[in-house]
Amino acid sequence: MSELPEKQVKRLHALIQEAETNLAAAKELLISIIGDDGAVLTPRSSNPEDAGGKIVEGVFDGQKMAGPDGKEYPVPANYASKSKLVEGDILKLTIADDGSFIYKQIGPTERKQIIGTLVQHDGAYYVEANGHEYRILLASVTYFRIAEGDQVTIIVPADNPEAEWAAVEAAL
Repeated sequence: MSELPEKQVKRLHALIQEAETNLAAAKELLISIIGDDGAVLTPRSSNPEDAGGKIVEGVFDGQKMAGPDGKEYPVPANYASKSKLVEGDILKLTIADDGSFIYKQIGPTERKQIIGTLVQHDGAYYVEANGHEYRILLASVTYFRIAEGDQVTIIVPADNPEAEWAAVEAAL
């Protein structure tokens, strides 16, 4: 009979971990839709040249863009993951007259690739590599279908040994 509670505890632990992952994914999706400040972001125009509006350049910090005025602009996780943005990349944000946000990478920082192991704690994903933990976007975890313990190639800024974030290049 002692095995039954242990199995139940393990199953509950797995369910809680799955729920935390799903909750983190839902939060990330919500932020990509409404932004950190709650303002609804409309879909991107198919032709950025026709968008008009305000242009802001800023630096990507791993999750969002910091503008020259100190204001932070949400960068959709799927775009950051697909474009393999890393800390220090320079982005141009066009805020169109219709309110849509159109990002473009205009100044990639120098990069290097390293191999590490995916770990998860505190509801977030990290890659342990060279004695350092780099945080990665949940969008990358789901896109590459990687799981804890998997080996991955990540991209980090070459000139910033203190970087907190990395982009996933490939699952190994």
